[in-house]
Amino acid sequence: MLNKYFKRYKWHFILGVIFVLLTNYFRILYPQITGFIINTVIDTINNKHLMITKSLENRQYNFVLQHIFLFFSGISFFQTILYSGILLFILAFVSGFFMFLMRQTIIVMSRHIEFDQKNEIYQHYQTLDLSFYKSNSTGDLMNRISEDVSRVRMYTGPALMYFINLAAVIGFCIYFMLQSDVRLTLYALMPLPLLAITIYFVNAVINKKSEKNQNILSTLTSISQETFSGIRVVKSFVQERDMIDFFKKNNESYRKNALSLAKTEAIYFPSMALMIGLSTLITIMVGGLDVANHMPGASVGKIAEFILYIQMMTFPVSAIGWTASMTQRAAASQKRINEFLDINSLIADDDNAKDFSVSGNISFENVSFRYKNTGISAINNFSFKILKGQKIAIIGKTGSGKTTIAQLILRFYDIDSGVISIDNRNIKEFNLHALRSQISFVPQDNFLFSDTVANNISFGSLNATKNEIFQAAKNASIYDEIISLPEGFETTIGERGVTLSGGQKQRIAIARALIKNPEVLILDDCLSAVDAKTEKKILENLEQQFPEKTIIFITHRIFSAFTFDKIIVLNDGKIAEIGTHDELLSQKGLYMDMLIRQQNTENQEYN
Repeated sequence: MLNKYFKRYKWHFILGVIFVLLTNYFRILYPQITGFIINTVIDTINNKHLMITKSLENRQYNFVLQHIFLFFSGISFFQTILYSGILLFILAFVSGFFMFLMRQTIIVMSRHIEFDQKNEIYQHYQTLDLSFYKSNSTGDLMNRISEDVSRVRMYTGPALMYFINLAAVIGFCIYFMLQSDVRLTLYALMPLPLLAITIYFVNAVINKKSEKNQNILSTLTSISQETFSGIRVVKSFVQERDMIDFFKKNNESYRKNALSLAKTEAIYFPSMALMIGLSTLITIMVGGLDVANHMPGASVGKIAEFILYIQMMTFPVSAIGWTASMTQRAAASQKRINEFLDINSLIADDDNAKDFSVSGNISFENVSFRYKNTGISAINNFSFKILKGQKIAIIGKTGSGKTTIAQLILRFYDIDSGVISIDNRNIKEFNLHALRSQISFVPQDNFLFSDTVANNISFGSLNATKNEIFQAAKNASIYDEIISLPEGFETTIGERGVTLSGGQKQRIAIARALIKNPEVLILDDCLSAVDAKTEKKILENLEQQFPEKTIIFITHRIFSAFTFDKIIVLNDGKIAEIGTHDELLSQKGLYMDMLIRQQNTENQEYN
């Protein structure tokens, strides 16, 4: 899944690799120059000035150093030390400059990949159907787009950079060590196979514990999100202590697993220090014996050179553990991300779907639907027709299938059997965006964003003018209350509209639906929190302002003050009764029973 990003930013990656090689090429010259200086000092002390030229004959340096050292052989001791110091400074500057460019390419690439990946995940979330959100917690969704993406970025940036740097440093060091002395190189590198075996076994453990850690973290995020969203329920039922205990229990599980992971990772660094220490000791011992025995090519400078090579490999080799750990964590996180990216929406445009216009004629023919995640049968063999401009009420008790009808009209779900038609076209022939943009839906659980009142209303039509926002608020009978707020329409409401009353939230949600000027308006029990006077005013506004629009009222209450063209009474997913208000009363069936119970309840509340 990451290959497409590397392909997109291939020049960042290629230049980054080049800068890594250049950085380490100039760094790898330090040990050779240092060894040369030490030999020069020793030869000068022993009055063996000609040994410089002899040393050059016995050792083939690279083209640049060969000529520099030949130049040094013709100048004084103090000039040699001075010029060597200047040379080391220049190499440090050049190496540092390329290191800066290395980070500016690879790390910047990782930030671009992080940006693109977050956008891809968020965009994919938008395309998934409602059943996906019912089966996955918000905390888990958030964790994958934040924590998991961040871990993947650590791989595409720091981990990748250090891995390339590791390969470059070790490659250069071993090459120049072998060029200098094959025998001493083999002795110095003897501890490395043991190090590789340690890394192999520990990595497997880290991978398992990292994946478990991420799963526990998702659970913690979900608990926190649900608690904060439902904080009023928690406080009203005095469940703060129980929620704290529940969080502590899960957090303790995370702590134990995180500590176990940290202990496992801690094995790496002492192992690195031990292996590097052994390499240094072996180098000094073997190299010292060679010098003492006057072996050909042996010198104190070579010992110093090899020690510097080993020290240069210390950080890259020790970073193997850290890099491997980041890689394993990134692999676990990418696996979790892929699980969601590989999910295809159950609701998608058909190949022949088009942007048809909607006029408002709706037909259900023998429609049946069962929720896949619960197995609950919502509606069975359901049939009815709505004509353009009609005002329809769908009434029934909780669980009778009222909301399901609204969601099927918007094609949030696909039916199991039957046909849903709009303007004599199968609903599947409509492009989803075109269909939903011409229908406004106000759900039971009104959701408002933590933004201004004006922006919440204009969410239904992002290009709406101020006058259109004001008119929508008036039609929803909320205008006067909005202008009385501290900053009027520019007042920022809290998360989910927490600073507003239930009735105010419902009416702002209605205004948001009305501003679309839809052909079909579906109101799903969204007047439950308003008083009778306001309810009547809203219904009158809808009748006067939208006489040609199809409006579907979904409710468990009976609106006797509004004249409906047709009232559908549902019971257990089937049509129990259908007709006008007077026709249903004359049947003396379920509708009349509901009206009598409602009137009795209202009279009791009034008394």
